[in-house]
Amino acid sequence: MSRWIFTLIIISVLAIILEFYTFQALKTVSKNKYLRYGALLISILVYLNFFITLLTYDRKDGQTPQFQFSLGLLLTFLIPKLVFVILLFGEDVYRGLVKLISKFSSNETQAIPGRRKFISQLALGLAAIPFVSFIYGIIQGKYNYKVIKYQLSFNDLPEAFDGFTITQISDIHSGSFTNKEKIEYGVDLINEQKSDVILFTGDIVNNTADEMDTWVETFSKLEAKNGKFSILGNHDYGDYMDWEKPEDKVQNFENIKNIHQKIGFDLLLDEHRYLEKDGAKIALLGVENWGRGFNQKGDLDKASSGVKKEDFKILMSHDPSHWEYKVKQNDFNYQLTLSGHTHGLQMGIEIPGFFKWSPSQYVYKQWAGLYQEFGRYINVNRGFGYHAFPGRVGIWPEITVIELKKA
Repeated sequence: MSRWIFTLIIISVLAIILEFYTFQALKTVSKNKYLRYGALLISILVYLNFFITLLTYDRKDGQTPQFQFSLGLLLTFLIPKLVFVILLFGEDVYRGLVKLISKFSSNETQAIPGRRKFISQLALGLAAIPFVSFIYGIIQGKYNYKVIKYQLSFNDLPEAFDGFTITQISDIHSGSFTNKEKIEYGVDLINEQKSDVILFTGDIVNNTADEMDTWVETFSKLEAKNGKFSILGNHDYGDYMDWEKPEDKVQNFENIKNIHQKIGFDLLLDEHRYLEKDGAKIALLGVENWGRGFNQKGDLDKASSGVKKEDFKILMSHDPSHWEYKVKQNDFNYQLTLSGHTHGLQMGIEIPGFFKWSPSQYVYKQWAGLYQEFGRYINVNRGFGYHAFPGRVGIWPEITVIELKKA
């Protein structure tokens, strides 16, 4: 509870600062008291809703739709108001500097008429952009599936696998889903790629196996002629909620592993399989979750036992920090690694080929898309579902299609 109280104090201080500058901006551009106090009242109700949700939150329930809605609503109102703080506080600093200079100058400094009003109008206009973006992200953006395609060439790829296609999906987070029609559309889009294999790189639920009950039939429709393979993610271990009894958590973990079989996926638990084609083969390896700062159960050596160094290898590992710290420079040469986990924080700005930014990049070196180092690749899938924040802003749900080519 002390952790929640500290969070509430931080949010309260931030809210006071934001609301002060928002109120000042509205007061500058409009003399309508109803507008100013109405906006303030709505903000107070949003804060109260979040505070009540946080204080009544029980970890035994896991992350509920009510919690996601409260968080989404809070961020939708908070983040746009950062624009007011940046611009109006900057204006306050400027005016303070001007007054300070005037005290040490023989020349009288004059305020620019209408400057404050212009800055306030600019702040309101700019704040509308993230506000509308967050509304769109919650209503529609979380279902704005994007098919991203790569063609990767390797000298050591067996000739028989030239043109072999992989569809990667990650981070389903079925406990967050609310719209069956949209999810079915996403599943159909995966099948439309007609890839040779489908690889799922972890986090099938938020916390509990029963979150997937409604969706087993839907995800059972996924098809790939050379098989469907999967691994676990950090959320699949039930570590983010409290359990009545330790054995309940153990049973939930077994149930989650069984889900993969129910939907036709071969779950790899520090194991490997060989994919064969025309007498040639490549190794597909899957490890349990290994993440810096998270559960580190994954055993790469165990998964690689029986695999030859000269074999072409595809590694499925949920958390991209595993590649950064254990895989990319490994002498055993894992040519291609597939990860997920980050979701690109579900918010950011991406202009393909020109610009890519998200707060996620300050936590993960590889946080979204394709990266290459030491002649090896990792693809960090942005995720199929969503978690915590019930939407996506600029970082859209992803279906990755990778075509392997013989160099």
